[in-house]
Amino acid sequence: MEVYFVDRKAEKNFLKLKTNEELRELYRFILRAIEDIKLKPDCGTAIPKRLIPKRYIKLYSINNLYKYDLPNAWRLLYSLGREGIEIIAIILDWCSHKEYERIFKYRAR
Repeated sequence: MEVYFVDRKAEKNFLKLKTNEELRELYRFILRAIEDIKLKPDCGTAIPKRLIPKRYIKLYSINNLYKYDLPNAWRLLYSLGREGIEIIAIILDWCSHKEYERIFKYRAR
């Protein structure tokens, strides 16, 4: 099982977390998530297809989306695909809970 970043920019942004003292912990959380995903690709929560943000479908041509809850209310968003017979995971984004609510257009009632 391989885990990739959706593009070079996402990978660079991830690596920048390691050098930012305030975000270094988030870097470690994401590393842990990657290891968990390698062991069990569907360990995250599957987002129902009707709730997948259109921007992710349009940008990345995905048909599935998973949310992995990180500590401190961070979220990791990834998609599963195939490369031949191998399952691969593609990390699309990570965001705070507030950003996650904005992306998914959740509103307070």
